[in-house]
Amino acid sequence: MQHGEFFGGSLDKTQKEALQVTKEMLAKFIETRTVSPSTFADVFPAVYKVIYDTLRQGASCGSPHDTGQENE
Repeated sequence: MQHGEFFGGSLDKTQKEALQVTKEMLAKFIETRTVSPSTFADVFPAVYKVIYDTLRQGASCGSPHDTGQENE
């Protein structure tokens, strides 16, 4: 099964980024035994949603780096 099929079609840039970050985070969580492979399927959707929502929120708000403002 392709990632796009799981998510209902082709992925946009934000979805791809969220998927990559989620995979990397959960791999670290498994390494540190915060998440076990047996609970991965339960945890993945919740972590993905938080990361995806955060990326979307950041994209819509912009960041100080995008506005040309410098820290004083």
